[in-house]
Amino acid sequence: MSIEMGDRGPHDVPGIGPVVGSEFAEVSVNIDNNGNSPRLRLEDLRTGRVRFLDALELETIIWLSDEHLSRLLDPSFDRWRDESDG
Repeated sequence: MSIEMGDRGPHDVPGIGPVVGSEFAEVSVNIDNNGNSPRLRLEDLRTGRVRFLDALELETIIWLSDEHLSRLLDPSFDRWRDESDG
């Protein structure tokens, strides 16, 4: 799947929903109401990988220090590892 966005703002793509993108990633952002409580549904449009985040997980991200968040954003820490390394 390929999505071209000139201004890199959030876009609502038919069949996918709102998309937030940069030169590094394209992620669809939706609210999922199928669980016990609403949660954020995030999908990496490059790989199709999906993650659900509940309110506690979102609050945890907000409270992370810049140092911890920077480590999470380092793709060599987790993203580029073989799934079997886990």
